[in-house]
Amino acid sequence: MNTDFFIDLLVQVKEFENSDAYKCNAGVDDFRMWMNDKKYATESPTKLFQNENHQVSFTENEICKQVLLLGRYSKQLIRKGLGNFPELANEEFTYLYRLKDEPFLTKIQLIEKNGHEKQTGIQIIKRLLEAGFLEEKNDIEDKRSKRLNLTEQGKKIFHESVENVNQTSKILSGKLNDHEKNEFLRMMKKLNEFHAHVYADYKNADIKKISGLI
Repeated sequence: MNTDFFIDLLVQVKEFENSDAYKCNAGVDDFRMWMNDKKYATESPTKLFQNENHQVSFTENEICKQVLLLGRYSKQLIRKGLGNFPELANEEFTYLYRLKDEPFLTKIQLIEKNGHEKQTGIQIIKRLLEAGFLEEKNDIEDKRSKRLNLTEQGKKIFHESVENVNQTSKILSGKLNDHEKNEFLRMMKKLNEFHAHVYADYKNADIKKISGLI
């Protein structure tokens, strides 16, 4: 490692400090995310595959990249936003909030409404049961099935975490104005309607069959 590396690093840090991403309490993670953003901004699927002789749809690949990035940024921000509620930070809060809106769902119903694989959803539900936030009750119509609901403790942590979740949601919307938020929401709902259909009806289909739906 030579001196030029440290000079380049200091130049990058200075550029970060002068950017909109810089905040007075910015740390290494913030600098790393800014570096990632900068790197991705100079790349495209077309550039990445130009020497591989592959046909590339720039727009669709860019949508894929941006959706993946937004998902990663969202997870990091949610963990920060729910820092005072570590029991909810790994997507548990979405299950808690869903049951507040729709009580007495079965485990499978709750998992499917969150778009998770069964194994992932079962682990989340197990953690919430162990934390005392959920309770299981026998289904009145089907004694073999159980339904989930919030406990009093679950309702309490829901109300305590609402402000943090609202603040996180506001930050996730970034600097979009009201018109942009509504338009983005409309498009996201349209996109998620398609993927909800794929999730519900084509779980075991291969990618070629799913491509035929478009």
